[in-house]
Amino acid sequence: MDAVNEKSANSVLEAPVSNEIPTDGTGVVALDPWLSPFKDSLRKRFRKAQDWIETINKTEGGLDKFSKGTEKFGFNVDKQNNITYREWAPNATQAFLIGDFNDWNRESYPMKKDPFGVFEIVIPAKNGEPAIAHLSKIKISMITPSGERIERIPAWIKYVTQDLSVSPVYDARFWNPPESERYVFKHPRPKKPQSIRVYEAHVGISSPELRVTTYKEFTKDVLPRIQHLGYNTIQLMAIMEHAYYASFGYQINSFFAASSRFGTPDDLKELIDTAHGMGIVVLLDVVHSHASKNVLDGLNEFDGSDSCYFHSGPKGDHELWGSRLFNYGSHEVLRFLLSNLRFWMDEYNFDGFRFDGVTSMLYTHHGIGTGFSGGYHEYFGPGVDEDGVVYLMLANEMLHDIYPEVITIAEDVSGMPALCLSLSLGGIGFDYRLAMAIPDMWIKILKEKEDSEWDMGSITHTLINRRHGEKTIAYCESHDQALVGDKSIMMHLCDAEMYTNMSTLTEFTPVIERGMGLHKMIRLLTHGLGGEGYLNFEGNEFGHPEWLDFPRDGNGNSFWYARRQFNLTDDDLLRYKFLNEFDSKMNHTEEKFGWLHSPQAYISLKNESDKVIVFERAGLLWIFNFHPTQSFTDYRVGVEEAGTYRVVLNTDTKDVGGFERIDEGTRFFTTPFAWNERKNFTQVYIPTRTAIVLALESRL
Repeated sequence: MDAVNEKSANSVLEAPVSNEIPTDGTGVVALDPWLSPFKDSLRKRFRKAQDWIETINKTEGGLDKFSKGTEKFGFNVDKQNNITYREWAPNATQAFLIGDFNDWNRESYPMKKDPFGVFEIVIPAKNGEPAIAHLSKIKISMITPSGERIERIPAWIKYVTQDLSVSPVYDARFWNPPESERYVFKHPRPKKPQSIRVYEAHVGISSPELRVTTYKEFTKDVLPRIQHLGYNTIQLMAIMEHAYYASFGYQINSFFAASSRFGTPDDLKELIDTAHGMGIVVLLDVVHSHASKNVLDGLNEFDGSDSCYFHSGPKGDHELWGSRLFNYGSHEVLRFLLSNLRFWMDEYNFDGFRFDGVTSMLYTHHGIGTGFSGGYHEYFGPGVDEDGVVYLMLANEMLHDIYPEVITIAEDVSGMPALCLSLSLGGIGFDYRLAMAIPDMWIKILKEKEDSEWDMGSITHTLINRRHGEKTIAYCESHDQALVGDKSIMMHLCDAEMYTNMSTLTEFTPVIERGMGLHKMIRLLTHGLGGEGYLNFEGNEFGHPEWLDFPRDGNGNSFWYARRQFNLTDDDLLRYKFLNEFDSKMNHTEEKFGWLHSPQAYISLKNESDKVIVFERAGLLWIFNFHPTQSFTDYRVGVEEAGTYRVVLNTDTKDVGGFERIDEGTRFFTTPFAWNERKNFTQVYIPTRTAIVLALESRL
């Protein structure tokens, strides 16, 4: 039997650490000596972050106060119901507040401009009540140096609505419900999970019906499903208000407004609070990498200039995304973005963020036309956007200082070193990074390889090839791979037969048998080997049969594919329920044994002819047989810890769509004889396209 042993991968972060940690941002070098040639770059970006902190301490009273920008900017109502409105618009020469409250008179409520480009107006209460009614429409009207009058939605507005029968442009609404009508949180934030199991969800598509789903429906119908599946973290997409629904929420125009497509701000608060009551933390998919180009209802040309919040000229445009790029070196832009993070944490009780498009923020080339080979020179030098790096350092430092339980995740395809190390070590400060190479690997294998050609060594290498010491979230397929033009894993495996042969009333076809077997195995292998966290996009857990495509001109503005057919898992006559139940079993087994927060797995076997993978993690013994036709009886596998083992997870049980070929009551005894460089061995029956996980009886 051909055994291949592997203790760890990419182990550069396992060097001895000195007791003396440098205070100049080069502490990471003690963890990763390969960074030594780049000490000057590390010092430079660390010093730049420290300079910003010192400046903010001196001019603003510290990051805590600085990031409470909503207490100064936008609309604030005092205890006497006087309204103060402030807006930063340095290019404008004059500004006026207009709206329903003054019959849209462009001159009656002029604002005063201070030396820093901030306009201000105080509107006294009328008869003890706010002079602007709750939900009434408002705008800021400005005069530019050329004499042109422009009207914009306030940058810090907290609620905007769209009446598509009138115009696709959003209206700003004054959000100030009476105290008695405001949502009051009932549940405390849950503790940060040791093992993070993330359910990535988009509220609008979370129903089988051909329409936009609401926050309230998600709370009632989807949260219980997520709880049943064993996910302890929800990552909500498309919450920050975006004009174009088909952008998947990635073209933001109002950064402080929760999308009104799905309901009111209070409806979103109820969703988050209900999740907290279930012990589930909720992360916001935050988009600070770019902004919508919309002028009338976005930040673009806000004060009449092409800059304000963005870089001017070509530097301020993302050529692929067709969007605007923030000037992270601007004092007021930093206030806006840091305050945006504080707002979502304080106002809505989010538990953290998944930062979208981090690669674009880290590099001046934004990752466009750039392939990252892993050479360290690619992460330093002129290709790096130091202002973007420093903003992310400040954001993570601020969040982790104020909210010790916060979770931050980076979506970065480049592999930037120290992305998930603290600022004190010279890192950028994220808690986790997404393992973006893993879904690419699975899709490539499914597209290009016959089952007999699957390379066990290559698969396991990709799954464990990460920067140890920096936590990674593994996933099998991204939301992008569920979009029209691509295919989910289950669609790659089964394609058209999903429409004809997923009924329990029909015999298994070879295609469906293979698809269900591999769907479970791919997920379990990724869950067990791929990282310190796991992520799934909603619907993929049960092999959703169709892609995702939002209403747009190209599809006749249809909602047919802009939905998740959860009804398929509820139909007892369909096999989707089996995949759903396996996902639940997998997550609940992790909850018990905690492999995601356990050290790196020890892979004792990657047998290319048998297509068998064996590894140990969290005291569990994992055995995978990817062979398309061959089952193995009395297959000998090495294991370090002696004792009697039992099956704790099995892809072949009937309740998860298997054939019940493995006796769940079997006790596996070890023999004290070295095998595959482990101290003991045991022997198992492992059917074709099946995986089992064993645990010591003493741990059950």
